[in-house]
Amino acid sequence: MVSILENVYDVSIAVLLLASLFYVRQMKRIKRDRGLTAFELIMYYIIQTAIILWIISFLLLNYVL
Repeated sequence: MVSILENVYDVSIAVLLLASLFYVRQMKRIKRDRGLTAFELIMYYIIQTAIILWIISFLLLNYVL
């Protein structure tokens, strides 16, 4: 049962990461076309920071420690 929950957790992280990457890509297009509003700009930087932090923590937890 625990392994099933771990697999569901891993899949949900992958889906959230993929959705975030697509959202950042969309924001880059909007930024190029018309510029971003203040809220969109904040979300753009928060999501980019979150993706980078997740990648670093994933690498540290799985390959270093």
